Amino acid sequence: MTKAAEENKTQPTQEAPGSAAVTTPPPGAPVSTTPADAGPPRPGGRLPRVESLTGLRWWAAFFVFCHHMTQLAPLPIFKFLQYGTSGVTFFFVLSGFVLTWSSRPGTKISTFYRRRFARIFPLYFLTLVAAIFVFYRFEPPTGMAWIKPVSMTVLVLSGLLLQGWSNNPTILYGGNPAGWTLSVEAFFYAYFPFVWRATQRLKTVGGLILCVSVLVLGGAYRLALFHYKADVPVLPQPVLHSVAFLFGIGLAISLRSGWKPRIPVWFAFLVTGGGLYLLWYSGSHPTQVPGAVTMGLCQKEVLTFLYGFLILAVAARDMRGGRSVLRSKPMVALGQWSYAFYLIHATILYAIKEYHGIAGPIGWSNLTWYAGVLVISIFASALLYKLVEHPLERKLRGPR
Repeated sequence: MTKAAEENKTQPTQEAPGSAAVTTPPPGAPVSTTPADAGPPRPGGRLPRVESLTGLRWWAAFFVFCHHMTQLAPLPIFKFLQYGTSGVTFFFVLSGFVLTWSSRPGTKISTFYRRRFARIFPLYFLTLVAAIFVFYRFEPPTGMAWIKPVSMTVLVLSGLLLQGWSNNPTILYGGNPAGWTLSVEAFFYAYFPFVWRATQRLKTVGGLILCVSVLVLGGAYRLALFHYKADVPVLPQPVLHSVAFLFGIGLAISLRSGWKPRIPVWFAFLVTGGGLYLLWYSGSHPTQVPGAVTMGLCQKEVLTFLYGFLILAVAARDMRGGRSVLRSKPMVALGQWSYAFYLIHATILYAIKEYHGIAGPIGWSNLTWYAGVLVISIFASALLYKLVEHPLERKLRGPR
C-alpha cells in the first residue's frame, strides 16, 4: 500500500534516491499540492503539489474495505465488490507516480531507505501485532477458517516484510492479511533509486513509451503463462505488481516534463467505473463479450491502465489549478488516515465476525453493518495516525 505528503501544513521531505530532499508521501500516497499552472520544473525546482490524490487515495482504501466487508455482511452486489481488491493496484500505480513526482537530485540512497522505513514500518509492525491476536491461535477453533495455527516461520517472514515473495496463501496472507502489499512496496522502494536514476533524462514521449511497454510485457507474460504453463515460471507478487509501479513512474515522468492533458475528471471516473463493470460483466458472461478470456487473463494490466488514467486526469487538473472536492479538508484528512485504515480495518472486521458471526443473509439491510464497521475503523485509523504513525515517522526519519 506499494505503498503523499500530508503531514501538517509543513511537509516532511520526500526523498528521491540520488536526489534532493522534497516531501515524503505515505506508501502509495501522493504529494499534496497547491494548484498551479506550471510548466516543466526548473533544474532543482519543486513541482506543484497534487493534493487531490490524497483524497482519491481514501476512495481506493474504501473500495478494499467494501470487498472485505462481504465476508461479514454481504450485499446483493457482493460479486462486483470483489473488485475492491483492485484498490491495491491503484496504490501501486500511485506509489510509482508519487515517488517520481516528488524526486529531485541530491538525497543519498541510504537516506531514502531510512525515510521509507520510518514511513511504513512502525505502524505496520504495530498493526501486525494486533492482527496476531485476531488471526492466530495455538488451537484454532473449528468453523473459523480465517483463524490459523501459530507459525513462527510465517510470523517472522511477515515481520521482515518478506511474505510477498511466496505464492503460498498461508505465507502470502500471513500475519496481518493486508500486509502483503507492504512486502510488495518494500521491493519497489529497494529498486526505485536505480530506476529513477536511469529514467531522469526521459521526457513526455519516453514516459508514455515506458507506460505502454510495461503493460505489453505484463500482458504478454500472463498470456504466455496461460498457454505455456509447463514452460513459463510463476513469478512472485512483487515482480508481477511492478507493472503497476513502473506505469506510475512513466505517468509522472510525462507530467513532470510539462504534459498537461485536459481530461475531464468526471470522464476519467466514468471510464474507470465502466472498465470495472466491463471486467465484472465479461467474467460473469464470457460468451457475450468479445475478448473476455484475454481481458480476464490480463486483468491486472487493464486495472493498471484504468487507475493510471484516473490518476493522470486528477493530477493534470490540479496542475492546471482546477477546483476539486478531493482537496477539501475532510477528504485530505481521510486520505491521511487511509494507510492506517487499510492496515487495521480487516483486523477489526474479523474480530467482530469471531464474536458475532455472519451479520445475516445477503441483503441491503447489511448496509447498517457497513456503516458501523466503517465508523469504528475510521476512528481507529485517526487515532493511529495522530498517536503512532505521524509522530514516529517524524522521530525516525531524521533531519530534513
